[in-house]
Amino acid sequence: MKRKHSKKILKKHGMEFLVVLLVLTIGATVIFPSTVKADDVVRPYGSFPESQQRVAPRAMTVTATAYTSEVWQTDSTPFITASGTTVRHGVIATNFLPIGAKVKIPDYYGDQIFVVEDRMNARYYYRVDIWMEDITEARQFGVRNIDIEIYQ
Repeated sequence: MKRKHSKKILKKHGMEFLVVLLVLTIGATVIFPSTVKADDVVRPYGSFPESQQRVAPRAMTVTATAYTSEVWQTDSTPFITASGTTVRHGVIATNFLPIGAKVKIPDYYGDQIFVVEDRMNARYYYRVDIWMEDITEARQFGVRNIDIEIYQ
């Protein structure tokens, strides 16, 4: 009985309901305008939106190594990161920060921002692995303790 009654009401007042819904939607858009523009959302493959400069919420010392896109150092897709992007300068791998976290390594790279886009073997937790194009450069970097600033 209730179902028939609600169908009658919807049939009789359906257009009014749609008009009210449209007015509420438009009103909400005017009252709460979106700060995101379409140009900000559509990004080329592998890039992330930039945030403003700010004080590092966290700084710490971690062990750092370097890796290249050699199959013996990675998995069967050496040029694809765990987040699905292509490796490039500025990509780091770590397990203790979320994908997309931004990190600075001021003692070695100044204000350059690195983005966590890859993961490491599970046995390494508080360690950062910096992607490098040249294996000689990666070997020269070796294993060292570095100070990092984390911007999540």
